Amino acid sequence: MTVKAFLKYMFLFLCGGTIYYLIELLWRGHSHWTMFLLGAMIFLYAGLQNENVSWDYPFLKQLLKVWIITICLEYDVGFIVNKCLGWNVWDYSNVVLHLGNITIPLHLFGQVCLPYAILFIPLCAFAIVLDDVIRYIFFGEEKPHYKFF
Repeated sequence: MTVKAFLKYMFLFLCGGTIYYLIELLWRGHSHWTMFLLGAMIFLYAGLQNENVSWDYPFLKQLLKVWIITICLEYDVGFIVNKCLGWNVWDYSNVVLHLGNITIPLHLFGQVCLPYAILFIPLCAFAIVLDDVIRYIFFGEEKPHYKFF
């Protein structure tokens, strides 16, 4: 890897981590340094999609891949920091649906939950587009254009 490529990916890493961290601060009022790392990893993955597919690749397929990886990374990081290390950064165990006498959990071991998984969809779309715009403006890469289906 060249120094130029390293600096580009470091810039993208810092952008993704900072944005994710700030979104958490705005949404929850606090965050954790591990969320910076998680956001940076997700942002890099979202951006790497374009390096492996053409602009004719459907945006919705790209979004689906980034969304699935996001949920998996959220679960994995949560399992490590919350369950293994006991840092208690987040816990979605109380996210449930009450239907009369029936309680349906909307979470997986308290690490990911359906409402936030759904909110990740527009965030992932934003990450894909923002990465493309940053690459275009700062690194002279191809102007973003999308095929949605």
